Amino acid sequence: MTKLDYSLLRRINHTHLLLKMCLLALTIPFLISIAGNLVFAKDRENANASYEIGLWGDLPYSAAQEAGVTRLIDDMNSQKLAFTVHDGDLKAGSNSLCDNALYAKAKSYFDALEAPAAFTPGDNDWTDCDRASNGGFNSLERLDYERQIFFSTPFSLGKRRLLQEVQTTPLCLGVNGEVPCVENRRWTVGRVTYATLNIQGSCNNLCDTAPNENEYLARNAANIAWLKETFKVAKERNSAAVMLISQAEPGWDLSDGTRSPLRDPKTLVETDQQPDGFKDFLLALRDEVIAFRKPVAYVHGDSHYFRIDKPFLDSQGRRLENFTRVETFGDNQANGTNDVQWVKVTVDPSSREVFSYQPQIVPGNRVAVPAP
Repeated sequence: MTKLDYSLLRRINHTHLLLKMCLLALTIPFLISIAGNLVFAKDRENANASYEIGLWGDLPYSAAQEAGVTRLIDDMNSQKLAFTVHDGDLKAGSNSLCDNALYAKAKSYFDALEAPAAFTPGDNDWTDCDRASNGGFNSLERLDYERQIFFSTPFSLGKRRLLQEVQTTPLCLGVNGEVPCVENRRWTVGRVTYATLNIQGSCNNLCDTAPNENEYLARNAANIAWLKETFKVAKERNSAAVMLISQAEPGWDLSDGTRSPLRDPKTLVETDQQPDGFKDFLLALRDEVIAFRKPVAYVHGDSHYFRIDKPFLDSQGRRLENFTRVETFGDNQANGTNDVQWVKVTVDPSSREVFSYQPQIVPGNRVAVPAP
């Protein structure tokens, strides 16, 4: 081979190498782009996939119900749930101690659940602990203790853990002053955003044995801030729906004073002469529900009466079509495990209403009509 031939061959090989490199440079971003689109499409598909969650609360109130709760947990564990939420009240409101053993037992229930287990406190857990029949505890000290036992990390309870966003700003009150409201949590699964809020029965700590207005005012402001931030986050994430979980039945209208506070549905002012610990929160909630426009579910316990309805009206008396109230089953001490049941929610972000509900009657907890 002559010098000329060798030089020409080198130039040809060099040109070929440059062409290959250019082609590769063009191809790699293209492949990355395809892969990225495939991943995005897969994520989007997963985000729209349906799943199921479990809701329960106001349990257990007696030894019989403790056995019933064990069966309820077994029933939940037999189904593939994305997570569960207990909406507060770990025991009866009176004649039951708020000692440390109470919270340890409750945590053992939550940690027995296969799925991540979220929890929001109930009035029987802390605001009512100052009753003499409950041991005459300092209610703020008991709430501080709950925060330590159930909310010391940013993860849920349960055998599988779920990372949650936490309200870390010190807006609430503890026994020694301002503390973070670490019990207020938020998480998103698929395209649905969930949040818990520490809203209590017993007038939201404005009545009963030792009401504490300062504690209420601080926590109420924190709850309203968490509510507004939750809807802001849901909009930023393009969530298909929002579900809020708290303990208290705040009262929505004038229909049933035996189960909830009576309230003018247009003004949301309580009309039964009781201290109103809910009006300002409900006004903020109504504004957010209307502005969000997509489905909003509000889950609570408190009056121990399973129901799903649409009791929320706007200031003109028109029903908020995108709002649904869900009250979980709860204590029925006179009939033992009669209402030791739970609610299964199917969440389908691609559907119009997103949430569909099915009561789960645990066979071993049936009382009036035995299981077939």
